[in-house]
Amino acid sequence: MTRLTMEQAVIVSAYTGFLVCPFHEMHKAIEEKLGRPVWTHELGTGETMEKVKEAFKDDFIALTPVDV
Repeated sequence: MTRLTMEQAVIVSAYTGFLVCPFHEMHKAIEEKLGRPVWTHELGTGETMEKVKEAFKDDFIALTPVDV
């Protein structure tokens, strides 16, 4: 089995909420996608996580294998 790249792990973590990469990498990517600083306590709110999920949706879908 091939391991995820860091970029892929960040996408999976941000979209699903299951951390499979270093937290600081995901946090940095979330701030870049949302275009603003994000406090860590915001990541525990449904409203912020819905925005994060929407921001990473296309990236997450792009992880689908080509032959599916």
